[in-house]
Amino acid sequence: MGIPTGLIGYGLSGAVFHAPLIAAEEGLTLTGVVTSQREKVLEDYPEVQVHDDVESLLASGVELVVVASPNTLHYEHARSAILAGKHVVVEKPFTNTSKEAEELIALAREKGVRLSVFHNRRWDNDFLTVQQVLASGGIGRISVYEAHYDRYAPEVEVETAWRDQRLPGSGILYDLGSHLIDQAVHVLGMPESIWADLRLDREGAVTVDYFHLVLGYPQSRAILRAGTLVRQAGPRYMVHGEQGSYIKYGLDPQEEQLKSGRRPGDEGWGADKPECYGELTTAVGELTVRTKVDTLPGRYEDFYRGIAEAIQGGAALPVPPEDALGVIRLIEAARRSAKEKRVIELAEDASMA
Repeated sequence: MGIPTGLIGYGLSGAVFHAPLIAAEEGLTLTGVVTSQREKVLEDYPEVQVHDDVESLLASGVELVVVASPNTLHYEHARSAILAGKHVVVEKPFTNTSKEAEELIALAREKGVRLSVFHNRRWDNDFLTVQQVLASGGIGRISVYEAHYDRYAPEVEVETAWRDQRLPGSGILYDLGSHLIDQAVHVLGMPESIWADLRLDREGAVTVDYFHLVLGYPQSRAILRAGTLVRQAGPRYMVHGEQGSYIKYGLDPQEEQLKSGRRPGDEGWGADKPECYGELTTAVGELTVRTKVDTLPGRYEDFYRGIAEAIQGGAALPVPPEDALGVIRLIEAARRSAKEKRVIELAEDASMA
């Protein structure tokens, strides 16, 4: 039996992402879920115990707790689990404030438990391929790194979707923005400055549903954008450098595969469509060469394999909590930039030093 694992929440995040990926990892065993959707859990996982509250789960013998509750509850639930001596994974965004994130990191260190954050998009097939292309040297020093999440969702669902409600941690910046920022920092490191345009773009919107961020580096820029009124998506990635450019269309399929019931190890798991393969344009001698680059398969399963190895054998965490803290700090700086309508030099903020 793998590490007894409890899951808090069985909405989209818990049911589509966490439960299937935990079940697919032999080093973990899903033993309990906190949710009001008892029948749905038992239909999917008949052997799992369904709990009415977090306290019952924490007392059930689990060693790892995965927090997939709404953003407003991440800090509270993670703190309770750490105080109970449990290892913890928190769905992104880590917390709603950097102060909360700092407190959780310090508490986990004090209690001697492992703490990580589910920045699963590090294992998207396209982002894995971007990293491979950069490592190959075909682009050279990055001048501009640009990544988008383009979606068309014109209807605001304030009554039914908490992400559309005016709540702490709601809105597209904390949601998709967490992923885009984490990926950019993973490639380029922490920026020196940030500029942000944040908008309520749709009729009736009460929280941010469009953002455009520019992360400043000494010799490069990262441009990150997401919106909800993009009917025709543009490139997912555009990376330009001294030696060449890489442009990639299309989205990683793992989320849709999980929704359809497919699992890691199934044929075609994480595979891209050949027509969506990115194109690398670079120089070979005096010639300019354009090459299709096969997209690497996506590997969301690597996150929970890494968690199991970190708990069982002391391996490095797949996503250190300090990385996720950096993302929250950048989101806070972006909000400040938009409010004050200026570039924020991060060195001026003691929390970013």
